[in-house]
Amino acid sequence: MSLELPQRLFVRWQSLVEPQTYRATVEIPDSARELMRKRERVNCPITGWADEYRDSLAVMLAPGGVVKVWVSGSCFPATPVAHVQAEVEPLGPYGGKSGGRYRPLEPAAKAYIEKYGVPYGSW
Repeated sequence: MSLELPQRLFVRWQSLVEPQTYRATVEIPDSARELMRKRERVNCPITGWADEYRDSLAVMLAPGGVVKVWVSGSCFPATPVAHVQAEVEPLGPYGGKSGGRYRPLEPAAKAYIEKYGVPYGSW
């Protein structure tokens, strides 16, 4: 079986709570791609035992420019495979077309951040 799996991912996002725009390239290690190529027997809560693949990459973006990537699949727990620190995007939000202005936070989110602060390093 030949499966084309990503070797790298590029992400660019706006962290509205800071506000800041980040970018990062995440190299997906060979070990992660091997996990995805390997069919394994797993016990699924609803269907019972089955031979399955890890067929998903989850990309989590956090305040401070933290990027984490996990491999997962139905019935498999998520396995962390990459963790990088993004850099600040010099063009800012909207590719530099907004004059440095970010979308405003929703009132509930703004109230939470004002009360508890930005959750840097929370995961």
